[in-house]
Amino acid sequence: MTKHPRSEQLFERACRVIPGGVNSPVRAFKAVGGTPLFVQRGEGQHLIDADGRKYLDLVNSWGALILGHAHPAVVAAIVEMARSGTTFGAPCAGEVELAERIVGSYPGLEQVRFVSSGTEAVMSAIRVARACTGRDLIVKFSGCYHGHADHLLVAAGSGLATFGTPSSAGVPAAFTGCTRVLPLDDEAAVDELFSREGAQIAAVIIEPVPANHGLLLQRREFLQKLRDVTRKHGSLLIFDEVICGFRLARGGVAQLTGIVPDMATFGKVIGGGMPVGGFGGSREIMKRLAPLGDTYQAGTLSGNPVAMAAGITTLDIMIKESGWERLEQISAAVERALLPVCKDAPFPIHFVRAGSLFWMSFHDGAAPRTAASMSQQAVQRYSALFHAMLDRGVYLPPSAYEACFLSLAHTNADIEQLTRALRESLATLT
Repeated sequence: MTKHPRSEQLFERACRVIPGGVNSPVRAFKAVGGTPLFVQRGEGQHLIDADGRKYLDLVNSWGALILGHAHPAVVAAIVEMARSGTTFGAPCAGEVELAERIVGSYPGLEQVRFVSSGTEAVMSAIRVARACTGRDLIVKFSGCYHGHADHLLVAAGSGLATFGTPSSAGVPAAFTGCTRVLPLDDEAAVDELFSREGAQIAAVIIEPVPANHGLLLQRREFLQKLRDVTRKHGSLLIFDEVICGFRLARGGVAQLTGIVPDMATFGKVIGGGMPVGGFGGSREIMKRLAPLGDTYQAGTLSGNPVAMAAGITTLDIMIKESGWERLEQISAAVERALLPVCKDAPFPIHFVRAGSLFWMSFHDGAAPRTAASMSQQAVQRYSALFHAMLDRGVYLPPSAYEACFLSLAHTNADIEQLTRALRESLATLT
């Protein structure tokens, strides 16, 4: 395992003034061991750490950087806007322009409101859903992560799976008392719950491509079941597309499946690398929000002009340069290259892909569609693979439950490097 002295020094300092030395738990490398890398800068498809080492980045800020790091046009838009001001706490043209692009892209969406994170987006969407229906109960699915709001921090995704706990301390039971948790890919469980409590259910929320407990590809029939049952019982269906929205397709999973939710939440890509979230639905639903309606939601930095500029530029590039089609070509090439390497591995590795997201599942059986725990041996194997890849200049997610993200910056040469590194790394684990 290569030493990273500058990162080690920074981590030692960080642990004195930041809990655990990090500002988001998975960054701590608890799941893979070792000292987390401190990043000095990003360039296209690469990260450069505090010791000056360069890595092929397969995390891309957990999917936010669909164009890669420091894309010149995005950086220029940020700099130009920042010269006029970094925040106003008042409306700006950028809010309107980005909202128009999102509404014009996502099926069934008529209005969107911006916030500063995916957690805020989901929290606010659920509040609106409860207001619209006059009901309290929310249904989520085991393994789906919807941010760290108290009422949804139950049976969540990898950030908690990493530490082997299904929920969080500090969350009163009363806060999750109105949350019902179902297994993914189980129509019978959905029917049973709605037959018992359907009249009290405000909304069903799901990651239509769950990507926080591995990449758990769902059958279209299951998503259609959720659409049908919510309509029947007067509940709302919310697609949490914070990760997959504007990454898998311009219109997200709603476009790919033809299943249109009542509300959707967004983040990652629409911020172009800046902190942005959003939630939206029909005008009829969104009119419940203040100042029009009785449902309060606010944020001083919501619609931040710099973040809006980054998001507008990112989406414009994706639209004008056939970004999603090009990204699918890159991703398909990665699959063709890595699939045989995974098949030849000395232990089970299942290659799972949804567009520009892919996951190497270390489960002993087939790749799961539900939130299934890995054996301790599998987790240890991934940890060893992570560090072997890092030594070969490839940065994977520091958790066996996390998916990899590709960007338009990745090249054929990068695919060759990734393939070679994976083959060599697996050979060391034999």
